[in-house]
Amino acid sequence: AHVVHDEPLDPAPYSEYLGFGATEAQIDDAIRRAGAESRVVDDPEAVAAKLIAGGAIVGWYQGRTEFGPRALGNRSILADPSRKDMKDILNGRVMHRESFRPFAPSCLAERGGDFFDLDSPSPYMLLVAQVQGDRCLGRDTRESDEDIIARVNEARSDVPAITHVDYSARIQSVARRTNPRYHGIIDAFAARTGYGIIINTSFNVRGEPIVCTPSDAYRCFRRTEMDYLALGGYLLAKTAQPEWVDGAGDWQEEFPLD
Repeated sequence: AHVVHDEPLDPAPYSEYLGFGATEAQIDDAIRRAGAESRVVDDPEAVAAKLIAGGAIVGWYQGRTEFGPRALGNRSILADPSRKDMKDILNGRVMHRESFRPFAPSCLAERGGDFFDLDSPSPYMLLVAQVQGDRCLGRDTRESDEDIIARVNEARSDVPAITHVDYSARIQSVARRTNPRYHGIIDAFAARTGYGIIINTSFNVRGEPIVCTPSDAYRCFRRTEMDYLALGGYLLAKTAQPEWVDGAGDWQEEFPLD
């Protein structure tokens, strides 16, 4: 059920979610100041999973921000890894970066072996492992002088959006104990699709820091072609938002590109 919090939730014991956490009042204020259209949802995890399964790109802003270099499910952009075109869509429409750059998966910790040859948890998205052979579509044995971009963008497994050219992936395993809400999205997505895995990329565009405040999240949502923003207990649809006037001018020049 939707719960109103006057203070941000305490971080889970031994977790990486130690940063800023917006209160419900701060989220309400950010939505009001932006003149945004939103609706309260009782089960954000189930709603997000349904949208992702339908091909939508969802900005997910919940709880406290992650401590460290990776977005680990509280300041993340989420999408379906089984779609062959999703890597190109995310790179071109959301992250504003080169088409060949890959994305990382978040998987249910208890089902990691279904997808990857990895015999240990990877909660911080730091370990790389091979995609299980029975999911791969066959090794590429063609000559290397062919169109390199086309080759990089070819599907290599049944989760092509997260499979690298060498049939590996950089994995985040998600345990229910450390992030029950994020685990809940992946679990609900698995119930709909059979895939206990989703794309998790950081909630920002190329060259910018990961979003911190609710206003940061809304601004990034409007500057990109994300379809939905799950902001605390609210859901914002891109098609329902008022006309966006960006006062930053050419905002893509604000930060140097990496």
